[in-house]
Amino acid sequence: MDDENLSSDLEWRDGTPIATRFDDPYFSLDDGVAETRHVFLDGNDLPGRLRDGFHIAELGFGTGLNALVTAQAWAGPGRLRFTSFEAYPLGRDDMARALSAFPDLPSEALLDHWPAMRIDLPGMDLTIVPGDARATLPTWDGSADAWFLDGFSPARNPELWDAALMAEVAQHTAPGGTFATYTAAGHVRRALQDAGFTVERVPGHGRKRHMTRGRLT
Repeated sequence: MDDENLSSDLEWRDGTPIATRFDDPYFSLDDGVAETRHVFLDGNDLPGRLRDGFHIAELGFGTGLNALVTAQAWAGPGRLRFTSFEAYPLGRDDMARALSAFPDLPSEALLDHWPAMRIDLPGMDLTIVPGDARATLPTWDGSADAWFLDGFSPARNPELWDAALMAEVAQHTAPGGTFATYTAAGHVRRALQDAGFTVERVPGHGRKRHMTRGRLT
């Protein structure tokens, strides 16, 4: 994958941005916030596990929706850490248009500083790592308590789901850490299991029958 900005490669469907490069929406056409809560929060047993210094890492920042929903769910005290790996950062105007569908989220804190790579959200220190995660994750010195695996569909964006990258996810997960993802693709589940996670297929959100979650053993 190259570093070309994806903003010029968008179309809109009922207010939802679609990445034409991958023919995939940035979030659920049914309800993006509900999807984030079901897949990534509930899938990682959040917000119950959140605490000061809890570190979430993400493959695929997209519109920033997952970070904003997580920040909104955190009641404190203290601050969360959120690191997101993103190869194709959106332009500010496209991000603002997408997030305008969710007026209850603290979007201004993100948009006022975008595209800075370090942004203070309410109760959260957000870091964006630009570039191909296959190159940037192996050199990352962090370790996540929970992973949000939110790349575009494995069928359309296979680079972000290959076995080597899933092994890197495990290598950068704290003992007992977790992951959650909207996909239930068999090769993704097997790669995560081979990397050291216990893997569970559970009901998905909206039109998706199943999703996947797991814990590092």
